[in-house]
Amino acid sequence: MKNINKILAIMLAISSVSSSTAWADDKPFAIAIHGGAGTIKPSDFTPEKEQAYRDKLTQAVDAGYAVLDKGGSSLDAVTTAINVLENSPFFNAGIGAVYTHNEQHEMDASIMDGQTMNAGAVAGVKHIKNPIDLARLVMDKSVHVMLYGEGAEEFALTQGVTLVANETFDTPHRYESLQRAKAKMEQAKLDNKDYLVAHSELDTEYKVGTVGAVALDKQGNISAGTSTGGMTNKRYGRIGDSPIIGAGTYAENGVCAVSATGHGEYFIRYHVAGDICAKVKYQHKSIIQAADEVINQRLITAGGTGGVIAIDQRGNIATPFNTEGMYRATRKRGEEAQVMIWRDN
Repeated sequence: MKNINKILAIMLAISSVSSSTAWADDKPFAIAIHGGAGTIKPSDFTPEKEQAYRDKLTQAVDAGYAVLDKGGSSLDAVTTAINVLENSPFFNAGIGAVYTHNEQHEMDASIMDGQTMNAGAVAGVKHIKNPIDLARLVMDKSVHVMLYGEGAEEFALTQGVTLVANETFDTPHRYESLQRAKAKMEQAKLDNKDYLVAHSELDTEYKVGTVGAVALDKQGNISAGTSTGGMTNKRYGRIGDSPIIGAGTYAENGVCAVSATGHGEYFIRYHVAGDICAKVKYQHKSIIQAADEVINQRLITAGGTGGVIAIDQRGNIATPFNTEGMYRATRKRGEEAQVMIWRDN
């Protein structure tokens, strides 16, 4: 009789595990990524260049999707996807980071776990190959949310992170962009005798550029992450929205996750990522409606340019932007990657 009871108990346990696995396998999961929004003109792309960008976006979203498909966490999916983009010279993060006025690179990143509401961020780092990974370490291995500059890099060393030379992030096309920005600023200052006016006259392309990812995993947990090289020709240790929780990055289970890209000063002032999730949480608006209202109504009325990727607890995705284009890709359970640059493709 005891043996029969043991057998029944084992069968019940197996059944329970199987049911739990089946339940997880039935749950939605999805990921969205972006490679920055701004002045992205079709006329500036040869077919080969456009395909190269699309291939890299596909690689990134597929890498994150593979983590989710295997039952991995949304946090791991977000960092995996962003690593691909940070390691590419195509995007303003990591290897493709823009230059500061002093011809260096200063990078920011943040990540947020919607399950625990924990978050980590770094700002103004100069020697970190993958800033999103250091932001994750700040979240997981420190008592703080944001670390800056040399202090962040000192913490990195305690965690076994290898620092790299700032020249690691040098790229010819970013350097050329810096020289154009400097020339435009000098001419504008001659015309206006005012730094603020001269800066405001810089084209959008010099003020934006970020990468990010949001994901929902099989366990129902959502996360968001953002990484950037900041603004071309930036000065005085400027920090944008990307490392600021609620501005450039936000995630809360049962509500939504958001990663932003654009003119960071506006995203900070208007608390863009947090505002979108607040509309979902308190006004019960869909993720698509909430994101559209913030990006294409409130933000654009204020003069802010950029876009976001956002995901809700059911895997619905929104990717609104108010610029000429935004590099982005999405992939949902059982579907192929959807890669887009402009509004119609």
